[in-house]
Amino acid sequence: MPSNNCYDVTTWPVGDPSEDVGEVINSIIADIKDRQTVTDANNGGKPGAVIYIPPGDYHLRTQVVIDISFLRIEGSGHGFTSSSIRFNVPEDEWPDLHELWPGGSRILVDLPPGGDGEESRGAAFYVERSGSPRISSVEFSNFCIDGLHFTADGSDKHPENTYVNGKTGIYVASANDSFRVNGMGFVYLENALTIYNADALSVHDNFIAECGSCIELRGWGQASKITDNLVGAGFKGHSIYAENHGGLLITANNVFPRGASSVHLNGVTRSSITNNRLHSFYPGMVMLAANSSENLVATNHFLRDHEPWTPFLGVDNGLDDLNGLLCVSGNNNSVIGNHFSQIIDSQSIRPTGATPVVIRLTAGAGNFVSNNHVVAMDVRATSSGSAFEAQVDALLTTEASEGLAVTAVMVDSESARNTILDSGSDAQVIADRAANAFRATPAIGS
Repeated sequence: MPSNNCYDVTTWPVGDPSEDVGEVINSIIADIKDRQTVTDANNGGKPGAVIYIPPGDYHLRTQVVIDISFLRIEGSGHGFTSSSIRFNVPEDEWPDLHELWPGGSRILVDLPPGGDGEESRGAAFYVERSGSPRISSVEFSNFCIDGLHFTADGSDKHPENTYVNGKTGIYVASANDSFRVNGMGFVYLENALTIYNADALSVHDNFIAECGSCIELRGWGQASKITDNLVGAGFKGHSIYAENHGGLLITANNVFPRGASSVHLNGVTRSSITNNRLHSFYPGMVMLAANSSENLVATNHFLRDHEPWTPFLGVDNGLDDLNGLLCVSGNNNSVIGNHFSQIIDSQSIRPTGATPVVIRLTAGAGNFVSNNHVVAMDVRATSSGSAFEAQVDALLTTEASEGLAVTAVMVDSESARNTILDSGSDAQVIADRAANAFRATPAIGS
């Protein structure tokens, strides 16, 4: 027997989903609330519902407001394709492209600009409910949220390369439990995913790229995970950001370059950054800031190299090479078994003549840095008008004219009682030997 708790936006009698799928979904949510009013009937009461978005293009001109638990909104394809590549191809070549826009089950965010600066007004999906219990088990699965265009920001950059448009994909404003964002595609949004006060959140197997910021966990939270995602923010934002979280698991993500940071933790404790592939064009790839303590950073692959794509040459995140690829401000963190590849042109180092830093301990005590491997090479930077070919060429090139001198570990005076083992030669580690324990990586022939 068909369930009356399964909806299809293309068959619902209210609104036209191709013109405003937001109106349609809000009408469906209103119907769910009208029908599911009993809180306890036969040890049940409010099972929630599934809203299905078939493959196709659906303009969203009305913000979807979600204030019920146990709601799953699902499609049949995340539909991601690079809008940035297309917008940087000459327009006279567009007729020869196989496709121009993302596809799958695609939401086109056509919300008007907020005007009052309130970030949540630009969100395609806004989730908020007060009272007890917290809103729970809202799921987004297997569809695409497309911000369509970026806008001019007053700089000399092409408007489609600014990462600015005031649009957010999903904005969760209130405390929540057991939310899932799985198999989604996000593209050309200033903020893809913004979630406050999350408990047991799963952000898994999504494609989130060409957005100003990708994943931001704000406020506070616990016991959540960000796993198996393909992620890449713009130069103004974060690929993965979390604040005041405990027990956060960040694992097996492939983080693309160009974001101002790959992973930025602010006041995060007892959490893990493990087994990720992290790629950046700038220093400050992973930041443990604001007394982030008792975290594990282990078996990640860090690659720092140069921007090879012509439209973004000269762009950076404002940090110089003394900042470090991994910067730690906090206590009792473990940095174990990571691989760092610093593949840069020595002529581009800032400040000029400085020795780049790989791991920097800026504040705190009791951090444990062990068995990290640093590869540093001096290469001549090149660029290309083809994003794909330029990036692949850069990734596959391992030849270099000579090694690059680096500081593998730098310990500032504000950080003490740390242990640094087998993570750099005696000359590559700058630390007060009286205030920190140190064992150098053995040299060949020693």
